Amino acid sequence: MKLSTIKTDKAFNYGYLLNRMWPYIKPVLPRIIIGFSLAIPLGLLDGATAFVLKPYIDVVINGNTYTYKNFMLTRDILATIIPWAIMLFAIIQGLLKYANSYLTDWISIKISNSVKEDLFKKLVYLDSKFYDENTSGLVVSRFLSDPDIASRNIVESIKTIITAFTSSLGLIAVLLYNSWKLALVGIIVLVCAFIPVSLIRKKVKSVSNASMVVGGGMTTNVNETYHGNKIISGYCLQEDIYKKFKGQIRQLFDLSMSLTKRSGWLSPIMYFIASIGIAIVMVVGNHLIITQEMSTGSLASFITSLLLLYKPIKTLGGTLTNMQNIFVSMNRVFELFDLQPEIKNLQNAKELKNIEHNITFENVFFEYEENKPVLKDVSFEIKKGEVLALVGNSGGGKSTIVNLLPRFYDIQSGSIKIDGQDIRNYTLNSLRNNISEVFQDNFLFSGTIRDNILIGKKTATEEEIKQAICAAHLDDFIDTLEDGIDTLIGERGTNLSGGQRQRVAIARAMIKDAPILILDEATSALDNKSEAIVQKALENLIKGRTVFVIAHRLSTIKNADKIAVINEGQLVEMGSHHELMQIEGGQYKYLYEMQFTKDEVELGQ
Repeated sequence: MKLSTIKTDKAFNYGYLLNRMWPYIKPVLPRIIIGFSLAIPLGLLDGATAFVLKPYIDVVINGNTYTYKNFMLTRDILATIIPWAIMLFAIIQGLLKYANSYLTDWISIKISNSVKEDLFKKLVYLDSKFYDENTSGLVVSRFLSDPDIASRNIVESIKTIITAFTSSLGLIAVLLYNSWKLALVGIIVLVCAFIPVSLIRKKVKSVSNASMVVGGGMTTNVNETYHGNKIISGYCLQEDIYKKFKGQIRQLFDLSMSLTKRSGWLSPIMYFIASIGIAIVMVVGNHLIITQEMSTGSLASFITSLLLLYKPIKTLGGTLTNMQNIFVSMNRVFELFDLQPEIKNLQNAKELKNIEHNITFENVFFEYEENKPVLKDVSFEIKKGEVLALVGNSGGGKSTIVNLLPRFYDIQSGSIKIDGQDIRNYTLNSLRNNISEVFQDNFLFSGTIRDNILIGKKTATEEEIKQAICAAHLDDFIDTLEDGIDTLIGERGTNLSGGQRQRVAIARAMIKDAPILILDEATSALDNKSEAIVQKALENLIKGRTVFVIAHRLSTIKNADKIAVINEGQLVEMGSHHELMQIEGGQYKYLYEMQFTKDEVELGQ
């Protein structure tokens, strides 16, 4: 599945999204309830200052007496109480904000981490095809950035909405308390100011999706710059890489400004509509004061409430707009959760204990892309303990054959069998536990040499580790290191030479002790001295195993039990070195003699 082709068609189906989010919300629900409960008084306190303006102006400033159901407050009492009350409100609101922010961050990070954990688990179980079809940048963006946007911001946004909503309710109550007639005018105007927010939903979705693709491309560019720095320098590609990144930056800028052009007018329109409302309120309010239907303090309290009400209304508008981006990211997250690996265990799959007899490829057809066959009707047998060498022109399908055995990919038709059972009838773990691989470019993880060797067998004893190191001819090198086997090797093993990385990989395969071994161009990238050492290590590794070996130097596979010549996805010749050399005009003979002649020329030079 190509991530760039996933359509976020459920980005506006809020019920569906929240239902999918529920398993992550449920464990932290008590804290969410507390946080949302704190948001209610936090919002209501916004109206406190506006509420006390009425008695302050009417009583303290104008000298009237405040009476409520035979309860009377004088100017002196209110002049003392109101300033202290405002300060008390501010202190309470500050404490509530702190507690609410702490809870919100705790909840958001907890949810985000849970989503990331589950997404990463999904990522590590996806097929090789997924990694073939998607760039590293897009994968990083989708598996790390989207969960942060979706999880960490959703709680904050809902809390903001609750605070703004309760603040609005509190201020509307003050409006109604002062004058229901003016309140009706003010509320109608503010509702009109809020309507434009709903008009930009789809634009947010399209820009968010496009930005995700461009952002993924930028991350890929950075990754390639990091890992390909020598090629970039060697071929003077700095300007080209820079121009590419600069183009992506501009594209992202254009997308952002496209959204801004459509959403930026919201604020001015809301200001304009709100100002019309305030003007109408002032005109009508003056009339009510003149007709003594309203006091000066009531009008001042009303206008203050109306002005304060604009802030939560604007916050609600902005937050709902941002939530569209959150819901788009959330939908993309759940699209990832819905990805299913194509290669998985069949029901009632068996455990593969060991190879007892043979491995057979029977009429195998395979293609990476539809209608572009890579292997065409390939059939052969390798018996337990035999070494099968795969040779042929580059791109002929040799590596594909060895990638099919551990089910990195599944074939289109035919069968691959171990001891007469189709490998699809075995569990993936048991199949792969019986296979070790040493590739041309072996991936080493950041950590120590010990960590990388123990990947083969986590429970290995010190004696087993020493034996693997010795058999891999790695001991002389390790003895020169200050920290020995516990030496840190850097990301991807960059602190080691090519030959040293290969020997660590061989030690890893040695300690795994799997009965089936795959060697894919294991010495092709090495100099003669390193190759000689690695070749000795490989000879130790091969002993007693059923081996598939791809080698660029045919002289190294002369002693293989069988040699299969693969060209254009077809098995064209098969036999021992001696048998194949007897075929006049044979492809193996041609390849061998051509390489032999080339080696002689190089030696003569």
